[in-house]
Amino acid sequence: MTQKQKGASQYIEDVIFITRTGVGFVAFPDKKDGEVRIENRLLNTALNGDFVRVLVYPKKDEKQRSGEIEKIIARAKETFVGTLYSERGVVTVRPQDSRFYTHIVIPREESKGAKEGEKVLVKIVEWKTGKDIPLGSIIEVLGKKGEHETEIQAILRDRGIIDEFPNAVEEETRMIVSKYTERLIKELPTRRDMRKTLTCTIDPEDAKDFDDALSIQKLSNGNYEVGVHIADVSFFVRKGMALDIEAARRSNSLYLVDRTIPMLPSALSNDLCSLKPNEDRLTFGAVFEMTPLGIVKNRWFGKTIIHSNKRFTYEEAQGVLLGKSGNWHAELSVLNTMAKHIRAKREDEGALSFDHDEVKFELDAKGVPLRVFRKKSFDTNKLIEEFMILANREVAQYMSAKNPHIQQSFIYRVHDLPDADKIKELERVMRALGYEITLRKKNITSKDIANLLKQVKGAPHEEMVHMLTVRALAKAIYTTKNIGHFGLSLKHYTHFTSPIRRYPDLVVHRLLLKNLQKEKVSLEDLRRYEAVSRYATQAEISAQEAERASVKYKQSEYMAARVGHTFDGIITGLTERGIFVSEAETLSEGMVSLRDIGDDYYMYDEKKVAIIGRKTKKKYSLGDKVRIKVKKVDVEARLIDYIFT
Repeated sequence: MTQKQKGASQYIEDVIFITRTGVGFVAFPDKKDGEVRIENRLLNTALNGDFVRVLVYPKKDEKQRSGEIEKIIARAKETFVGTLYSERGVVTVRPQDSRFYTHIVIPREESKGAKEGEKVLVKIVEWKTGKDIPLGSIIEVLGKKGEHETEIQAILRDRGIIDEFPNAVEEETRMIVSKYTERLIKELPTRRDMRKTLTCTIDPEDAKDFDDALSIQKLSNGNYEVGVHIADVSFFVRKGMALDIEAARRSNSLYLVDRTIPMLPSALSNDLCSLKPNEDRLTFGAVFEMTPLGIVKNRWFGKTIIHSNKRFTYEEAQGVLLGKSGNWHAELSVLNTMAKHIRAKREDEGALSFDHDEVKFELDAKGVPLRVFRKKSFDTNKLIEEFMILANREVAQYMSAKNPHIQQSFIYRVHDLPDADKIKELERVMRALGYEITLRKKNITSKDIANLLKQVKGAPHEEMVHMLTVRALAKAIYTTKNIGHFGLSLKHYTHFTSPIRRYPDLVVHRLLLKNLQKEKVSLEDLRRYEAVSRYATQAEISAQEAERASVKYKQSEYMAARVGHTFDGIITGLTERGIFVSEAETLSEGMVSLRDIGDDYYMYDEKKVAIIGRKTKKKYSLGDKVRIKVKKVDVEARLIDYIFT
């Protein structure tokens, strides 16, 4: 991002964010002056996510700065998904992204035989000025809108995600599989053999790939040797291979409501790299000597070979813990006790903890949601989480302790300080909820946020406050510039534990191995790793958007079949137009329009952060529990309308 002066005019360059109402915002580089507002008529064809140059108008009074787009420096994307319509002989596509503020005209010869009501992937071929309507060409017909497969493909294609692997990748994978046994025999003498150490995996019931395992054995001094073993993807996927190039392009695996779009072909992700029970597997190990209280006394990193004795689901492992006897009870109890001590210490140091349930779907053969439910979290979920955080932290600390060159060439997972304005807004909301708090605007620490969260623990609006707090925090990113991890309250952190599904983890494995073998990282590689970090961060955001879109789609479809049904809900947002409510079990969020509350005339009171009736003074506040009825649902737009009952 840059800021330039030209005479009396000011120019800034950065990414533009466009709202659903078609208004654009670009942040000032130093963030102190907030954002520049660009009205729709002054966007000059800029679209959400584009890198733009903005002419900033002189400041008037205390009003928000405004401006206009002078130049599109780089487009965020070239293709878009939308629904085709034909009216009076004119064929148009209405993009499904509501932030795309115009339709696209399709010349007849560019329609590829698409029919009205079908979803298509379209490329803009001509759009000269903001006064014009863009012309497009259809690249692919996805299918009839509203059908399950069409909607899922629309979510993927709109983000440039393709399920199929290139032929070169498939061929390399077949070659790796055919030579695996031969390579394994040669590899065994070079690795620390831990096949006789008791080892297990603990994963979700529907997991297909097992990329981490824990081993444990008691030492003669009363301490324990705990191994965190991660699938050694770097053994199979070497730099420069077609597999590596494709993995870097995908950057992560994607988890939709009905499928996984893997970063690696299933022959690797679900087989050779998956730490299956009762099979020898190649791993990269982080092995620790730990006290029964979870304090690390010694650490070792290196290539290992393991033989997992047991594949647990989280539910199974929890059952063993609760059973208080039987196979694995002693080992899991030790690991669980350690994990609780590690977690308590992290929280004492200011680490933030947000316990929130995931939504899962039970679908029929056609993809229709039969049931939506919250996925429960157990102590065993936290057990695995703590040991993964431990491994990630220790690897980052080890790499950062060597020399400045290594620090600059390593990929970190960092989390910046929260935005001061968002913290101010959070404080305002908390006071409206009845809490007397004052958060530091400068030098705020994670302990400050943690203390805030402690105040709402057990309160009816605890989950809602967690949500507001997450919105106030910065987003974690990948970078070679270490600034620490605010949320975890750690000076050093990385991602080492999931190379099957995250490309940065694979790069971290390669860098750690280079360091262990005392090899130098070239300046060219250093620059490449920063580029990898930036790209991986954007790919992660895109994947999260796709995952949320698939959940929102199924929630809308589920509620569309239940118009007129009544549910419990909780108020999650307030605006001048209406009240946002999340249904208690499915977390399906919709809006109650103020016009539909018939017992009074209601208005939004910004100071009190509440919707208040003019005559009755009846108040609706964040976190309030309410009864709602489904009024109507627009599945295509993913919009649910509720009314109070």
